[in-house]
Amino acid sequence: MKFKIMSVALIFVLSIVLSACSGGSKAGTEENITIEFMHSSVEQERLAVINKLVDKFEKENPTIKIKQVPVQEDSYNTKIITLASAGKLPAVLEVGQDYAKVMDKEQLIDKEAVTKTLEKAGKTDFYDGALRLVTPEDGKGYTGIPISGWVQGIWFNKAMLASKGFEEPKSWDDVLKVAKAFTDSGSKKYGIGLPTVEGGFSEQAFSQFALSNDANVLDGKGKLDMNNKAMQEALTYYKELSQYTMPGSNDTTEVKDAFMNGTTPMAVYSTYILPSVHAEGDADNIGFAIPQQKSKAVYGTVSAITISSGLDDAQKEAAEKFTAFLSEPENMTEWVLMSPGGAQPVNKAVTENAVYQSNEVVKSFGDLSTEIATSFNDIQVFGLVGEKNYLKMGDITSSGAISKLVNEITVGGKSVDSELEIADKKIKDILSK
Repeated sequence: MKFKIMSVALIFVLSIVLSACSGGSKAGTEENITIEFMHSSVEQERLAVINKLVDKFEKENPTIKIKQVPVQEDSYNTKIITLASAGKLPAVLEVGQDYAKVMDKEQLIDKEAVTKTLEKAGKTDFYDGALRLVTPEDGKGYTGIPISGWVQGIWFNKAMLASKGFEEPKSWDDVLKVAKAFTDSGSKKYGIGLPTVEGGFSEQAFSQFALSNDANVLDGKGKLDMNNKAMQEALTYYKELSQYTMPGSNDTTEVKDAFMNGTTPMAVYSTYILPSVHAEGDADNIGFAIPQQKSKAVYGTVSAITISSGLDDAQKEAAEKFTAFLSEPENMTEWVLMSPGGAQPVNKAVTENAVYQSNEVVKSFGDLSTEIATSFNDIQVFGLVGEKNYLKMGDITSSGAISKLVNEITVGGKSVDSELEIADKKIKDILSK
Protein backbone atom coordinates (compact mmCIF):
# COMPACT_ATOMS: atom_id res chain seq x y z
CA MET A 1 0.00 0.00 0.00
CA LYS A 2 1.51 3.34 -1.07
CA PHE A 3 0.15 5.41 1.75
CA LYS A 4 0.58 9.10 1.03
CA ILE A 5 0.12 12.12 3.29
CA MET A 6 -3.54 12.11 4.17
CA SER A 7 -5.84 15.10 3.84
CA VAL A 8 -9.00 13.54 5.33
CA ALA A 9 -10.27 15.07 8.55
CA LEU A 10 -11.84 12.60 10.94
CA ILE A 11 -14.48 14.42 12.97
CA PHE A 12 -17.09 12.28 14.68
CA VAL A 13 -18.04 11.09 18.14
CA LEU A 14 -18.16 7.41 18.90
CA SER A 15 -21.24 6.66 20.93
CA ILE A 16 -21.19 2.92 20.66
CA VAL A 17 -18.75 0.18 21.57
CA LEU A 18 -16.73 -0.94 18.58
CA SER A 19 -17.21 -4.46 17.36
CA ALA A 20 -15.18 -6.61 14.99
CA CYS A 21 -18.24 -8.37 13.62
CA SER A 22 -16.81 -11.55 15.12
CA GLY A 23 -18.21 -14.48 16.97
CA GLY A 24 -18.36 -13.83 20.68
CA SER A 25 -16.44 -16.28 22.82
CA LYS A 26 -14.13 -16.03 25.78
CA ALA A 27 -10.38 -16.13 25.44
CA GLY A 28 -8.89 -19.54 25.94
CA THR A 29 -11.89 -21.52 24.65
CA GLU A 30 -11.77 -23.81 21.63
CA GLU A 31 -14.80 -22.25 19.94
CA ASN A 32 -14.36 -21.12 16.35
CA ILE A 33 -14.05 -17.37 15.92
CA THR A 34 -14.03 -15.19 12.85
CA ILE A 35 -12.30 -11.83 12.71
CA GLU A 36 -12.13 -9.35 9.86
CA PHE A 37 -8.94 -8.11 8.22
CA MET A 38 -9.14 -4.91 6.20
CA HIS A 39 -6.40 -4.12 3.66
CA SER A 40 -5.89 -2.28 0.38
CA SER A 41 -4.60 -5.15 -1.76
CA VAL A 42 -7.46 -5.41 -4.25
CA GLU A 43 -5.33 -6.39 -7.25
CA GLN A 44 -5.64 -10.04 -8.25
CA GLU A 45 -1.93 -10.87 -7.86
CA ARG A 46 -1.75 -9.22 -4.44
CA LEU A 47 -4.92 -10.90 -3.25
CA ALA A 48 -3.38 -14.22 -4.23
CA VAL A 49 -0.45 -13.56 -1.87
CA ILE A 50 -2.70 -12.54 1.01
CA ASN A 51 -4.99 -15.51 0.40
CA LYS A 52 -1.94 -17.74 0.69
CA LEU A 53 -0.92 -16.09 3.98
CA VAL A 54 -4.45 -16.37 5.38
CA ASP A 55 -4.66 -20.06 4.42
CA LYS A 56 -1.32 -20.69 6.12
CA PHE A 57 -2.47 -18.92 9.29
CA GLU A 58 -5.79 -20.77 9.41
CA LYS A 59 -4.02 -24.12 9.10
CA GLU A 60 -1.79 -23.19 12.04
CA ASN A 61 -4.79 -21.83 13.99
CA PRO A 62 -7.78 -24.03 13.05
CA THR A 63 -10.19 -22.29 15.46
CA ILE A 64 -9.64 -18.84 13.90
CA LYS A 65 -11.08 -17.77 10.57
CA ILE A 66 -10.00 -14.60 8.78
CA LYS A 67 -12.58 -12.73 6.73
CA GLN A 68 -10.86 -10.34 4.37
CA VAL A 69 -12.19 -6.84 3.65
CA PRO A 70 -10.22 -5.55 0.63
CA VAL A 71 -10.85 -1.84 -0.01
CA GLN A 72 -9.53 0.43 -2.77
CA GLU A 73 -6.83 2.80 -1.49
CA ASP A 74 -8.62 5.93 -2.68
CA SER A 75 -11.64 5.20 -0.47
CA TYR A 76 -9.77 3.44 2.34
CA ASN A 77 -9.86 6.13 5.04
CA THR A 78 -13.46 7.04 4.28
CA LYS A 79 -14.34 3.36 4.74
CA ILE A 80 -12.66 3.36 8.16
CA ILE A 81 -14.81 6.33 9.21
CA THR A 82 -17.97 4.61 7.97
CA LEU A 83 -17.24 1.31 9.69
CA ALA A 84 -16.15 2.95 12.95
CA SER A 85 -19.28 5.10 13.03
CA ALA A 86 -21.38 1.96 12.63
CA GLY A 87 -19.44 0.05 15.29
CA LYS A 88 -18.18 -2.42 12.68
CA LEU A 89 -14.47 -1.68 12.48
CA PRO A 90 -12.51 -4.84 11.55
CA ALA A 91 -10.32 -6.39 14.23
CA VAL A 92 -7.12 -6.07 12.18
CA LEU A 93 -6.35 -3.31 9.69
CA GLU A 94 -3.58 -2.24 7.38
CA VAL A 95 -3.05 1.48 7.90
CA GLY A 96 -0.64 4.23 6.91
CA GLN A 97 1.41 6.06 9.53
CA ASP A 98 -0.44 9.37 9.17
CA TYR A 99 -3.93 7.94 9.37
CA ALA A 100 -2.88 5.74 12.28
CA LYS A 101 -2.31 8.96 14.23
CA VAL A 102 -5.84 10.10 13.41
CA MET A 103 -7.26 6.74 14.50
CA ASP A 104 -5.23 6.92 17.70
CA LYS A 105 -6.66 10.38 18.44
CA GLU A 106 -10.17 8.92 18.12
CA GLN A 107 -9.20 5.97 20.35
CA LEU A 108 -9.78 3.43 17.58
CA ILE A 109 -6.51 1.55 18.16
CA ASP A 110 -5.67 -0.87 20.95
CA LYS A 111 -2.10 0.34 21.45
CA GLU A 112 -1.55 -2.06 24.35
CA ALA A 113 -2.32 -5.06 22.12
CA VAL A 114 -0.24 -3.65 19.26
CA THR A 115 2.74 -2.93 21.49
CA LYS A 116 2.55 -6.37 23.10
CA THR A 117 2.59 -8.00 19.66
CA LEU A 118 5.43 -5.79 18.43
CA GLU A 119 7.57 -6.72 21.44
CA LYS A 120 6.98 -10.40 20.67
CA ALA A 121 7.86 -9.85 17.02
CA GLY A 122 11.32 -8.58 18.04
CA LYS A 123 11.30 -4.79 18.18
CA THR A 124 15.07 -4.52 17.74
CA ASP A 125 14.86 -6.00 14.24
CA PHE A 126 12.80 -3.08 12.94
CA TYR A 127 14.57 -0.06 11.51
CA ASP A 128 14.50 2.78 14.03
CA GLY A 129 13.02 5.24 11.54
CA ALA A 130 10.11 2.91 10.79
CA LEU A 131 9.30 2.60 14.48
CA ARG A 132 9.47 6.36 15.00
CA LEU A 133 6.78 6.79 12.37
CA VAL A 134 4.32 4.64 14.33
CA THR A 135 5.17 6.09 17.75
CA PRO A 136 2.33 8.27 19.10
CA GLU A 137 2.89 11.81 20.35
CA ASP A 138 3.02 10.78 24.01
CA GLY A 139 5.67 8.17 23.22
CA LYS A 140 3.62 5.42 24.87
CA GLY A 141 3.34 2.25 22.85
CA TYR A 142 2.84 2.04 19.08
CA THR A 143 -0.03 2.67 16.70
CA GLY A 144 0.85 -0.24 14.44
CA ILE A 145 3.45 -2.82 13.52
CA PRO A 146 5.34 -1.75 10.36
CA ILE A 147 5.11 -4.36 7.63
CA SER A 148 6.44 -2.51 4.58
CA GLY A 149 7.25 0.99 3.44
CA TRP A 150 8.80 3.18 0.81
CA VAL A 151 11.43 5.89 0.85
CA GLN A 152 12.01 8.93 -1.31
CA GLY A 153 15.22 10.53 -2.48
CA ILE A 154 17.05 11.73 -5.58
CA TRP A 155 17.38 9.08 -8.27
CA PHE A 156 20.08 9.66 -10.85
CA ASN A 157 21.16 8.14 -14.14
CA LYS A 158 24.80 7.16 -13.64
CA ALA A 159 25.70 7.16 -17.35
CA MET A 160 24.16 10.57 -17.98
CA LEU A 161 26.00 12.11 -15.03
CA ALA A 162 29.27 10.48 -16.05
CA SER A 163 28.92 11.92 -19.57
CA LYS A 164 29.48 15.37 -18.06
CA GLY A 165 32.03 14.28 -15.48
CA PHE A 166 29.71 14.02 -12.47
CA GLU A 167 29.53 11.34 -9.80
CA GLU A 168 26.85 10.84 -7.12
CA PRO A 169 25.53 14.23 -5.95
CA LYS A 170 25.94 14.32 -2.17
CA SER A 171 25.21 17.92 -1.21
CA TRP A 172 22.85 20.73 -2.16
CA ASP A 173 25.63 22.28 -4.23
CA ASP A 174 26.30 19.00 -6.05
CA VAL A 175 22.64 18.63 -7.01
CA LEU A 176 22.46 22.21 -8.23
CA LYS A 177 25.62 21.88 -10.34
CA VAL A 178 24.28 18.76 -12.07
CA ALA A 179 20.88 20.37 -12.63
CA LYS A 180 22.46 23.45 -14.23
CA ALA A 181 24.76 21.42 -16.45
CA PHE A 182 21.95 19.39 -18.02
CA THR A 183 19.34 22.10 -18.49
CA ASP A 184 18.70 23.23 -22.05
CA SER A 185 15.11 24.42 -22.15
CA GLY A 186 15.32 25.11 -25.88
CA SER A 187 15.87 21.40 -26.44
CA LYS A 188 13.37 20.56 -23.69
CA LYS A 189 16.08 18.98 -21.58
CA TYR A 190 16.19 19.66 -17.84
CA GLY A 191 18.47 18.93 -14.92
CA ILE A 192 16.03 17.40 -12.44
CA GLY A 193 12.46 16.19 -12.18
CA LEU A 194 11.25 18.24 -9.22
CA PRO A 195 7.74 18.28 -7.71
CA THR A 196 6.15 21.75 -7.91
CA VAL A 197 2.43 20.89 -7.90
CA GLU A 198 0.14 22.32 -5.25
CA GLY A 199 -0.26 18.95 -3.62
CA GLY A 200 1.21 16.43 -1.19
CA PHE A 201 4.05 15.38 -3.51
CA SER A 202 5.60 18.86 -3.31
CA GLU A 203 5.41 18.94 0.48
CA GLN A 204 7.03 15.51 0.70
CA ALA A 205 9.86 16.46 -1.67
CA PHE A 206 10.51 19.88 -0.15
CA SER A 207 10.50 18.42 3.36
CA GLN A 208 13.66 16.44 2.55
CA PHE A 209 15.60 19.55 1.66
CA ALA A 210 14.21 21.54 4.59
CA LEU A 211 14.95 18.83 7.15
CA SER A 212 18.45 18.34 5.77
CA ASN A 213 18.97 21.99 6.73
CA ASP A 214 17.52 21.33 10.21
CA ALA A 215 14.34 23.23 9.33
CA ASN A 216 11.20 21.63 10.75
CA VAL A 217 7.66 22.99 10.97
CA LEU A 218 7.38 22.42 14.73
CA ASP A 219 9.93 22.77 17.51
CA GLY A 220 10.70 20.33 20.32
CA LYS A 221 7.70 21.55 22.30
CA GLY A 222 5.31 21.16 19.41
CA LYS A 223 5.04 24.88 18.74
CA LEU A 224 5.02 26.34 15.24
CA ASP A 225 8.57 27.28 14.27
CA MET A 226 8.56 27.63 10.50
CA ASN A 227 9.27 31.27 9.68
CA ASN A 228 12.99 31.20 10.41
CA LYS A 229 16.34 31.44 8.65
CA ALA A 230 16.79 27.68 8.10
CA MET A 231 13.37 27.37 6.42
CA GLN A 232 14.00 30.49 4.32
CA GLU A 233 17.29 29.00 3.13
CA ALA A 234 15.60 25.72 2.17
CA LEU A 235 12.81 27.49 0.28
CA THR A 236 15.29 29.76 -1.50
CA TYR A 237 17.31 26.71 -2.56
CA TYR A 238 14.22 24.78 -3.74
CA LYS A 239 13.09 27.80 -5.74
CA GLU A 240 16.50 28.07 -7.41
CA LEU A 241 16.55 24.33 -8.14
CA SER A 242 13.10 24.59 -9.73
CA GLN A 243 14.62 26.76 -12.49
CA TYR A 244 16.17 23.56 -13.82
CA THR A 245 13.05 21.38 -13.90
CA MET A 246 10.19 21.11 -16.40
CA PRO A 247 7.90 24.16 -16.59
CA GLY A 248 4.48 24.06 -14.94
CA SER A 249 3.13 22.17 -11.96
CA ASN A 250 4.97 18.85 -11.87
CA ASP A 251 3.27 15.95 -10.12
CA THR A 252 4.18 12.26 -9.95
CA THR A 253 3.43 11.50 -13.61
CA GLU A 254 5.49 14.39 -14.99
CA VAL A 255 8.47 13.69 -12.73
CA LYS A 256 8.54 9.96 -13.36
CA ASP A 257 8.06 10.27 -17.13
CA ALA A 258 10.83 12.88 -17.42
CA PHE A 259 13.32 10.62 -15.67
CA MET A 260 12.31 7.45 -17.45
CA ASN A 261 12.45 8.98 -20.96
CA GLY A 262 15.80 10.70 -20.39
CA THR A 263 14.48 14.26 -20.25
CA THR A 264 16.22 14.63 -16.89
CA PRO A 265 19.21 12.81 -15.34
CA MET A 266 17.79 13.19 -11.82
CA ALA A 267 14.37 13.00 -10.18
CA VAL A 268 12.91 13.26 -6.71
CA TYR A 269 10.66 10.22 -6.38
CA SER A 270 9.82 7.24 -4.21
CA THR A 271 11.11 3.69 -4.56
CA TYR A 272 8.04 2.98 -6.70
CA ILE A 273 10.12 4.15 -9.64
CA LEU A 274 12.28 1.01 -9.34
CA PRO A 275 9.89 -1.53 -10.91
CA SER A 276 9.81 0.62 -14.08
CA VAL A 277 13.60 0.92 -14.09
CA HIS A 278 13.87 -2.87 -13.76
CA ALA A 279 11.36 -3.40 -16.56
CA GLU A 280 13.52 -1.22 -18.83
CA GLY A 281 16.55 -3.38 -18.01
CA ASP A 282 18.41 -0.38 -16.60
CA ALA A 283 18.88 -1.48 -12.98
CA ASP A 284 22.68 -1.16 -13.10
CA ASN A 285 22.46 2.45 -14.24
CA ILE A 286 20.42 3.99 -11.42
CA GLY A 287 21.78 5.58 -8.25
CA PHE A 288 20.12 6.86 -5.10
CA ALA A 289 21.14 10.07 -3.34
CA ILE A 290 19.81 11.61 -0.15
CA PRO A 291 19.50 15.41 0.07
CA GLN A 292 22.18 16.56 2.47
CA GLN A 293 23.14 19.96 3.81
CA LYS A 294 23.60 19.93 7.59
CA SER A 295 22.35 16.33 7.84
CA LYS A 296 20.82 13.54 5.74
CA ALA A 297 17.04 13.53 5.40
CA VAL A 298 15.10 10.65 3.88
CA TYR A 299 11.36 11.05 3.44
CA GLY A 300 9.61 7.76 4.05
CA THR A 301 6.32 6.20 4.92
CA VAL A 302 5.27 2.86 6.34
CA SER A 303 2.32 0.57 6.01
CA ALA A 304 1.48 -0.96 9.38
CA ILE A 305 -0.81 -3.61 10.76
CA THR A 306 -2.92 -2.44 13.68
CA ILE A 307 -5.54 -3.85 16.07
CA SER A 308 -8.79 -2.00 16.66
CA SER A 309 -10.05 -1.12 20.10
CA GLY A 310 -13.29 -2.39 21.67
CA LEU A 311 -12.70 -6.08 20.99
CA ASP A 312 -13.81 -8.75 23.44
CA ASP A 313 -11.14 -11.03 24.90
CA ALA A 314 -11.49 -13.76 22.27
CA GLN A 315 -11.42 -11.31 19.37
CA LYS A 316 -8.37 -9.56 20.81
CA GLU A 317 -6.53 -12.84 21.31
CA ALA A 318 -7.27 -13.86 17.71
CA ALA A 319 -6.26 -10.44 16.40
CA GLU A 320 -2.97 -10.57 18.31
CA LYS A 321 -2.22 -14.04 16.93
CA PHE A 322 -2.91 -12.99 13.35
CA THR A 323 -0.92 -9.77 13.69
CA ALA A 324 1.99 -11.67 15.23
CA PHE A 325 1.80 -14.13 12.34
CA LEU A 326 1.99 -11.35 9.74
CA SER A 327 4.99 -9.93 11.64
CA GLU A 328 7.05 -13.08 11.23
CA PRO A 329 10.00 -12.43 8.88
CA GLU A 330 9.03 -14.98 6.25
CA ASN A 331 5.48 -13.61 6.11
CA MET A 332 6.59 -9.97 6.04
CA THR A 333 8.87 -10.98 3.17
CA GLU A 334 5.91 -12.34 1.22
CA TRP A 335 4.05 -9.09 1.89
CA VAL A 336 6.93 -6.86 0.71
CA LEU A 337 7.42 -8.94 -2.42
CA MET A 338 3.86 -8.24 -3.53
CA SER A 339 5.50 -5.14 -5.04
CA PRO A 340 9.24 -5.85 -5.25
CA GLY A 341 11.38 -2.75 -5.56
CA GLY A 342 8.54 -0.37 -4.81
CA ALA A 343 7.69 -1.71 -1.36
CA GLN A 344 10.71 -1.81 0.93
CA PRO A 345 11.52 -3.91 4.02
CA VAL A 346 11.11 -2.15 7.37
CA ASN A 347 12.72 -5.02 9.24
CA LYS A 348 16.34 -6.19 9.03
CA ALA A 349 15.23 -9.82 9.12
CA VAL A 350 13.40 -9.27 5.83
CA THR A 351 16.33 -7.45 4.22
CA GLU A 352 18.54 -10.42 5.13
CA ASN A 353 15.95 -13.04 4.14
CA ALA A 354 17.19 -15.37 1.39
CA VAL A 355 13.84 -15.29 -0.43
CA TYR A 356 13.88 -11.50 -0.47
CA GLN A 357 17.49 -11.32 -1.64
CA SER A 358 16.91 -13.86 -4.43
CA ASN A 359 13.88 -12.03 -5.87
CA GLU A 360 14.59 -11.10 -9.49
CA VAL A 361 13.78 -7.39 -9.06
CA VAL A 362 15.58 -6.99 -5.74
CA LYS A 363 18.63 -8.90 -7.00
CA SER A 364 18.86 -6.77 -10.14
CA PHE A 365 19.66 -3.67 -8.06
CA GLY A 366 22.43 -5.41 -6.09
CA ASP A 367 23.78 -3.52 -3.08
CA LEU A 368 21.46 -0.60 -3.85
CA SER A 369 18.53 -2.64 -2.49
CA THR A 370 20.19 -2.93 0.92
CA GLU A 371 21.27 0.72 0.84
CA ILE A 372 17.70 1.84 0.23
CA ALA A 373 16.23 -0.36 2.96
CA THR A 374 18.75 0.78 5.57
CA SER A 375 18.01 4.41 4.71
CA PHE A 376 14.91 3.97 6.90
CA ASN A 377 17.29 4.77 9.75
CA ASP A 378 17.64 8.31 8.32
CA ILE A 379 13.89 8.92 8.12
CA GLN A 380 12.81 12.47 8.87
CA VAL A 381 9.36 13.98 8.34
CA PHE A 382 7.79 17.29 9.23
CA GLY A 383 6.31 17.14 12.72
CA LEU A 384 8.68 14.42 13.92
CA VAL A 385 11.03 16.21 16.32
CA GLY A 386 13.44 13.96 18.19
CA GLU A 387 11.25 11.23 19.62
CA LYS A 388 8.09 13.37 19.45
CA ASN A 389 5.69 12.61 16.59
CA TYR A 390 3.25 15.51 16.80
CA LEU A 391 -0.34 14.76 15.87
CA LYS A 392 -1.08 18.38 14.88
CA MET A 393 1.19 17.98 11.86
CA GLY A 394 -1.68 16.12 10.21
CA ASP A 395 -3.86 19.23 10.45
CA ILE A 396 -1.04 21.35 9.00
CA THR A 397 -0.59 19.03 6.03
CA SER A 398 -4.34 18.78 5.49
CA SER A 399 -4.53 22.57 5.23
CA GLY A 400 -2.37 22.50 2.11
CA ALA A 401 -0.43 25.53 3.36
CA ILE A 402 3.02 24.05 2.73
CA SER A 403 2.29 22.61 -0.70
CA LYS A 404 0.71 25.92 -1.74
CA LEU A 405 3.81 27.73 -0.47
CA VAL A 406 6.08 25.53 -2.60
CA ASN A 407 3.88 25.96 -5.68
CA GLU A 408 3.69 29.75 -5.29
CA ILE A 409 7.46 30.26 -5.06
CA THR A 410 8.31 27.82 -7.87
CA VAL A 411 5.56 27.89 -10.50
CA GLY A 412 4.23 31.27 -9.35
CA GLY A 413 7.66 32.84 -8.99
CA LYS A 414 6.62 34.70 -5.86
CA SER A 415 8.79 35.94 -3.01
CA VAL A 416 10.01 33.37 -0.49
CA ASP A 417 9.70 35.78 2.43
CA SER A 418 6.17 36.96 1.66
CA GLU A 419 4.81 33.49 0.87
CA LEU A 420 6.43 32.06 4.00
CA GLU A 421 4.69 34.72 6.08
CA ILE A 422 1.34 33.88 4.44
CA ALA A 423 1.78 30.15 5.11
CA ASP A 424 2.92 30.81 8.67
CA LYS A 425 -0.18 32.92 9.39
CA LYS A 426 -2.49 30.33 7.84
CA ILE A 427 -0.99 27.55 9.95
CA LYS A 428 -1.20 29.66 13.12
CA ASP A 429 -4.90 30.19 12.46
CA ILE A 430 -5.42 26.45 11.99
CA LEU A 431 -3.58 25.54 15.18
CA SER A 432 -5.47 28.15 17.21
CA LYS A 433 -8.85 26.55 16.45
